[in-house]
Amino acid sequence: MTMRKAFKYRLYPTKPQVKDLERTLELCRELYNAALQERRDAYKKAGKSVGLYQQKRYLPQIREELPQYTRVHSQVLQDVIHRVDKAFQGFFRRLKAKKGKAGYPRFKGKGRYDSFTFPQAYETGVKLQDGGRRVLLYGIGSVKVKLHRPLEGKIKTATVKREGEHWYIIFITEVDPKPLPPSEEAIGIDLGTNPHFLVTSEGEMVEAPRHFQKAEEKLAKAQRELSRKKKGKSGRKKARLKVAKLHRKIANQRRDFHHKVARKLVNRYGTIVHEDLNVQALSRSHIAKGVQDAGWAQFLAILAYKAAEAGRRVIKVDPKYTSQDCPVCGRREKKPLWVRAYTCPQCGALLHRDVAAAQNILAKAWTGPSGETLRAFPQGNTPRSPGL
Repeated sequence: MTMRKAFKYRLYPTKPQVKDLERTLELCRELYNAALQERRDAYKKAGKSVGLYQQKRYLPQIREELPQYTRVHSQVLQDVIHRVDKAFQGFFRRLKAKKGKAGYPRFKGKGRYDSFTFPQAYETGVKLQDGGRRVLLYGIGSVKVKLHRPLEGKIKTATVKREGEHWYIIFITEVDPKPLPPSEEAIGIDLGTNPHFLVTSEGEMVEAPRHFQKAEEKLAKAQRELSRKKKGKSGRKKARLKVAKLHRKIANQRRDFHHKVARKLVNRYGTIVHEDLNVQALSRSHIAKGVQDAGWAQFLAILAYKAAEAGRRVIKVDPKYTSQDCPVCGRREKKPLWVRAYTCPQCGALLHRDVAAAQNILAKAWTGPSGETLRAFPQGNTPRSPGL
């Protein structure tokens, strides 16, 4: 069974190519806003819905009447319409769920549309050249690219993305899984924000890097400088790029850290168990800043795909009471957050709060609903309950 994998590479366009890339983004942004406006007007004035295929049928006419669109690949334009449709699908889904604000799709402001996609890059629009040192993009030309790691599998889509003053191309490819040698070891992990990012059921503690917190003072200074610059002036653009560069560095540091921690876990353990956290809700709570700095959602996504590629199991369990139960005797006692180490009043076990939580998380993988044990561990290899 094949799986999809993303490969992101830096592009090095010339100044004329940068102008062509920016022109393509601007044309895509205008088309996105026009498609959104058409849907809004059709519903407001006539009470009718305009669908995906109806809007896609107008594209040949648009290219005929507006010659500038002929320099943008037809499938890139189709992808723009798909993005509008996806935005509305998300809106209707949230509206039906009746949880929080539905969030009606918004227009994209100038400079707020940062990528365009070739949905059939394996056939048309994109072609690697010169042994992978250049990539030919429709409407742009041959652009220098740095393949810092080999591109694997069959290319499915290619997305050109602007991040600050840098440009990237992201290939989505179809690859065969590369299973690691079987491992019967299982681990429970408890995610945190400070001082530890992750604590395992075996007592290993990974320190939280807190990339945003460390750069916060420098970032605040850059943002103050930006706020003092007048709109439309060249100094404002320079200040804005400085802020974007700092944010990009923080994001790259965080992603690199997540990849390294996830790789270490996947290489060693056959089964990894974690709490089924509602990260979105936690990102709006009193610990929001720490949760967003830790990047739990990104880490769990990286862990899941690395495990799938390696033939490992990642299991989510109910987070209820994991930090309140004693993993030795099961006594439940609510403890304030500042209590990190404690002695169980019932069995006398000396426990670290986060290690105990990780052990409870692991235990839930085989004490949960009927049938879960068989999915979690190979037959005959169910691990012993911690502390027994």
